[in-house]
Amino acid sequence: MNNSTSETTPKFTGQLKDESRDSRLSFRNFGEHKLRKELKDIAIEKCRLDVKSFGKCAEENGLLVVFKCRQELRSMSDCIESNRSEQHFQKYMAKHKPEMLLQYLEDRKEKGLS
Repeated sequence: MNNSTSETTPKFTGQLKDESRDSRLSFRNFGEHKLRKELKDIAIEKCRLDVKSFGKCAEENGLLVVFKCRQELRSMSDCIESNRSEQHFQKYMAKHKPEMLLQYLEDRKEKGLS
């Protein structure tokens, strides 16, 4: 055995372990991030009237938005938060996780990561 093989084997093994760990963790990160983003977009769409109301108030009041649009901001924030609470996320994730797993596996296959 030459020295270069014995020197690279532990490094290669460590790299394989790191790649394996990343692949185990990456679906969770990938899936949760994507699902949370989708849920946020859905919440914003459900609260479109509140978002528009706050936007109009902000446009009319400029720098005074902080003081004059508190009610609109509170209304918009409450609506969005109620539609993207952890409970809503858990339900949404349970419903859409199988789809996300299939998409994740297809993406990995396209990238040649198996």
